[in-house]
This record gives sequence, structure tokens and C-alpha cells, in this order.
Amino acid sequence: MPTVEMERRQVVVIGAGPSGAIAAALLKRQGHDVLIVERQHFPRFSIGESLLSHCLDFVEEAGMLEAVQAAGFQLKNGAAFAWGEHYSTFDFGDTFSNGKPTTFQVQRADFDKLLADQAALQGVEIRYGEEIVAVEVERPLPQLDCRREDGSQYRIEADFILDASGYGRVLPRLLELEAPSNFPVRRAVFTHVEDRIDCEHFDRNKILITTHPEHRDIWFWSIPFSNGRCSVGVVAAQEHFAGRDGDLDACLRGFISETPSLAKVLQYAEWDTPARTIGGYSANVSTLHGPGFALLGNAAEFLDPVFSSGVTIAMRSASMAAAVLHRQLQGQGVDWATEFAKPLKRGVDTFRCYVEGWYAGTFQDVIYHPGSSPEIRRMISSILAGYAWDERNPFVSEPKRRLKALSEVCARDRA
Repeated sequence: MPTVEMERRQVVVIGAGPSGAIAAALLKRQGHDVLIVERQHFPRFSIGESLLSHCLDFVEEAGMLEAVQAAGFQLKNGAAFAWGEHYSTFDFGDTFSNGKPTTFQVQRADFDKLLADQAALQGVEIRYGEEIVAVEVERPLPQLDCRREDGSQYRIEADFILDASGYGRVLPRLLELEAPSNFPVRRAVFTHVEDRIDCEHFDRNKILITTHPEHRDIWFWSIPFSNGRCSVGVVAAQEHFAGRDGDLDACLRGFISETPSLAKVLQYAEWDTPARTIGGYSANVSTLHGPGFALLGNAAEFLDPVFSSGVTIAMRSASMAAAVLHRQLQGQGVDWATEFAKPLKRGVDTFRCYVEGWYAGTFQDVIYHPGSSPEIRRMISSILAGYAWDERNPFVSEPKRRLKALSEVCARDRA
């Protein structure tokens, strides 16, 4: 038997994206030994470019807020929605939760590298270009097998593993934790353009969500960056792509041409980057934690891009897991179900309710309703700003009942 190269670490984080960088920094700040293993080299492309205000609470907690504020990202103060002649805006500075009034729209290659570099500056070791190929958790201490770019392998024994691998979903794959998502299979086609937007209604400080004029389950994002460029994408169920599959650029521009308000916003854009696609991204797992491990962010569950909740859920899970793990590493008794999984899932399920309502049209009826009360708009704005765990908000504590009642009123008014 060849001898296996062994290493002993306290905490191993899989993935150096936002949840990995935040969790690692928080644990390092508490004095723990933390290693991040990242398969790719940064900077690298990722979608999920429009942050919510709640994200900055965790960036601040991890000691990275000044660096993010100094990086020159596009300021974001809310969200705008357009459907035909309807136009509605929500201001993150006027919310029920009184959270952070602004956030940022970021090119994720730069943002993710900034957070990872900040974690490294705080003393976190990051190994890029290394892949986790096997894991063993049914033992006193979990072990991971890592493969370097030269093909050589080594083994790490750790007190605990945090999986922040995002769409890579390393532990769900290796431990067979994958579970079917209850969301229909949808697909996004997207690109970056030199936007040259010259449109009086367009606000670069907001994400613009545009609903297709005929098919309300098709929507577009327009996310302006600070450098004159803009991320543009369409999201639709797979059946809407029938007959459009050949050329991704033609597919995206075809959907936009059917949507006059968005076509007008982008009429001067220079389409200089080939479109990409991602599909079947909604994912779920059978458990968020187990012996010696916990799953963060998209490694656990990804809902849908419509309200940009992905990075917020990822960072929230990182903060919650780091707090529980810190106590566990100090020898305190912890309960991962009641202190991590259940409270995290409450906010995720709030987002889920509004995502489902968006595609069903009920939440769109609320968003586009011209006469909703300022107080209700502030409660909705809180959720759009990411504060889906604020149980004081009736639209968080009882999302299904509140949304159903409100959408019925809005639908009656529309009729």
C-alpha cells in the first residue's frame, strides 16, 4: 500500500465564493484554523450579479465592508419592474426592516476575488486549482481526498467541513444527498453588453426586471455596472425555447424584440460578448448538515434568480454556520437542526413563496398594482432587499396567507 500524504486541519471550506470566503473569515476572526480548497483560479465568471442589501450585513460582519465600498462597484438602491405600460419601483432605503439602504451590482469575477483576497488578508489559507475527489464522514473525524493540478493527491483530516462549492455541489454529489427540486426546469440565456442606455426612465442604481408582454412566466434582468456595461438575461421554462435553440445570441435578442419596453432601453447596446446559458439550476438536498459537515448557499439549495436571493442565502448560511461551528469547536453542545437548518430554511421558504407567486402571477399582481399602500410596499421592499428572516414583517411570518389575500385584492382591482 502506498503511503498517503496526510494533513490535519481544524476547518476545511470547499469553495472560495461568497459563502466560503465569508464563513472562513468569520471563523478565522474567532481564532480557528481554516483552509479553503477551491477548484478554479480567481478571477472567474459567475452569474448572480445584483446583490441585496442584507448581503452587506454579512460582508460587514466579516470585516470586508470597507474594501467592497472602495472597489468602485455600481451602487444599487432598489429594484424596478416593467410590464407593458406598468412600471413599479421599490426603494431599499424605505423598508419595514430598516436594513442597509443600498447595496451593489457587481461583476462577480471581481467581487468574488475581492472577498477571497480579503479572507486571505485575514489569515485564511486558500488553495486554488485543487479539487475534492472523495470524502469520508462516517468516522470520528471527516477526511477529504484532494487532487492537485499536477494529478497528485493528498488527504486532509478535519474537525469539520463546510461545503461552499455553489453549483459544484461537491458534498451532495459525493455523499448522495441530492434531492429533486420542486421547481419546474427553467433556463436562463444571458450576456454582458456595452449598454449605451439613453432612456429617461432607466435608473442605473436599480436592477430592472421586465415581464414579457404576453407570457408572464418569462422575464428579463438588466443589471447595470459602473463601467458602462450591463448584464442582460432572459429566464423562461424550457418549452418557451422550442425553435430558438440554435443561436443563443439570436435567442436572447429575439425574446427582447418581443418586449418593446426593454427593446427601447437596449436600443443602442453593443452586443459584443457571446451569450451563455444555464439550465436546470434549481436544486435541493435531503439534509443541510450531517456528521462533521454542513452545506452553505447554492451547495444546499438554489431557488431561482428572479429576486437575486442566491448570494444573500449563501452569505446568511455562512454567518449562521460559522456561529454554530465556533461554539462547537469550543466544546459547547450545539444542535445543527434547530440552530442552523430550521432557521435558515424559514427565510429560504419565504423567498420560495414569492418566487412561486411571481411565476403564478399573484406576486406580479402585487408588484404592478398602482394603488398599494406605502406600508405594504415597505414590507414587500424589505423582502426584495433580502430581509426574509425578519419575522416582525407579516409578509415574512405568514407569506402564503398574506400574499394570497393581497393578490386577490390586486387582481380584483385590475379586473
